[in-house]
Amino acid sequence: MGNICSISLPADRIVSSFWDGTTEHANYLRKLPENLVELGTACERLRELRNDVKRMVDIAEREQMQPLDQVQGWLSRVETLETQVTQLIGDGTEEVEKKCMGGCCPRNCRTRYKLGKRVARKLKEVDILMSQRPSDAVAERLPSPRLGERPNQATVGMNSRIGKVWSSLHQEQVGIIGLYGLGGVGKTTLLTQINNAFTKRTHDFDFVIWSTVSKNVNLENIQDDIWKTIGFCDDKWKSKSRDEKATSIWRVLSEKRFVLLLDDLWEWLDLSDVGVPFQNKKNKIVFTTRSEEVCAQMEADKKIKVECLTWTESWELFRMKLGEDTLDFHPEIPELAQAVAQECCGLPLVLTTIGRAMACKKTPQEWKYAIKVLQSSASKFPGLLDEFDDMKGAENQGYNIIGTLIHACLLEEGDVDYVVKLHDVIRDMALWIACETGKEQDKFLVQARSGLTEAPEVARWMGPKRISLIGNQIEKLTGSPDCPNLSTLFLQDNSLKMITDSFFQFMPNLRVLDLSRNAMTELPQGISNLVSLQYLNLSQTNIKELPIELKNLVN
Repeated sequence: MGNICSISLPADRIVSSFWDGTTEHANYLRKLPENLVELGTACERLRELRNDVKRMVDIAEREQMQPLDQVQGWLSRVETLETQVTQLIGDGTEEVEKKCMGGCCPRNCRTRYKLGKRVARKLKEVDILMSQRPSDAVAERLPSPRLGERPNQATVGMNSRIGKVWSSLHQEQVGIIGLYGLGGVGKTTLLTQINNAFTKRTHDFDFVIWSTVSKNVNLENIQDDIWKTIGFCDDKWKSKSRDEKATSIWRVLSEKRFVLLLDDLWEWLDLSDVGVPFQNKKNKIVFTTRSEEVCAQMEADKKIKVECLTWTESWELFRMKLGEDTLDFHPEIPELAQAVAQECCGLPLVLTTIGRAMACKKTPQEWKYAIKVLQSSASKFPGLLDEFDDMKGAENQGYNIIGTLIHACLLEEGDVDYVVKLHDVIRDMALWIACETGKEQDKFLVQARSGLTEAPEVARWMGPKRISLIGNQIEKLTGSPDCPNLSTLFLQDNSLKMITDSFFQFMPNLRVLDLSRNAMTELPQGISNLVSLQYLNLSQTNIKELPIELKNLVN
């Protein structure tokens, strides 16, 4: 093997020979401190420009304009670059401050070289982003929103109603219009027709907005419905507080002409909480409600009562839902069908529901039975428990009746087995019929799922035959309510922990008591007073044993 010759070069020779390379590479090392300062200055100028552009975007958004995609992309790239530059300046500054004995050692030179190269490249990236800065046009105006036509079925007798509301909308002195009437009379259908009329008729409103309010008011849902029509509902909107949303809505609608359609209003709604400007009557607000009192509370300039259909209109609607095939199936059916339609009292929802239910009934006997049921008042129906010697018979008939109601669309099947739901219109109508069409309004006390933490005052228990306090947060029952007429008491799904011994003292005719799904650990001894009790439900409670007094309940 030949001799191996090793050569050792001092550090300064290494640096010197490195710098003998291209000027660009040498500058990565030599100009690192200078380039760091220049990079910081350039990044600050870019940050100032970014702030100016963001300010322009914010102004444009307040004017209902949509930022251009290229502007959004540029802002995003600037934000990413700023983060990288901040980290790089920190690393570079730390490297510059390091000192190596005897000059620049090879390892540190390599690190410094890489940093210098990255700094130089970031300087170019900053320059490129500066040159790509958006022009003054950072956003574009959104096209006027298309009016959304809402789905609606064929209707009868609506033309005159629509005309009345439409003419009111064009009266200068009318800003708020209240449509009121019985549940099922067609208020929502009328409001839907008004909404759809705006898609077909000439008008000078910028926005036509629809929102369904319902009994449990959620202001943010109403705000979202409004913003979906007048703006663009993005993540930024969803993260705003209710007050911030109200401010945004107010700012936009104050400069526009709009119609706000609110369906199913149960109580006074503070429009300013939503963000709706209502002082100027060039804007129109139309709402539906069952209560004329709500019209007064909302300070409606025009109150329009939605009346029941005339007999001619009722018969036309009933025939439409029934179908000509059923009507022509037997010669007796047309006359019987008219009798059924008359029992619906001109309520479109009832005419529609019963018309559909009777569409499959093709024998005169079925129609005669329907007429008998419709003509019988609630007071003439026995209580189910009286018809049978045993509870099982009553239970079986109960299931049969529930099945019939489900098939007739008067009850809806729930999300789980053995649970049914009742449409609020049908529920209210059933209560009205059961109370002798309003003549005995105290016959029922129904406050289910009303958020009660205490039972209603004792004085209200005296008249009702049936009381339902299902689904509240009542924790205890005290006192001795005098309930001579009470036959049914529903208390399930509460937070009951205690019932005093005297509570059941004056309920001699109580036959049905449901205490299920409560936190009770024991029954009061006073339950022995319920001598007429035939049904007691204690399922899903914490009761481990029953009081000996229960032996007195022989029924």
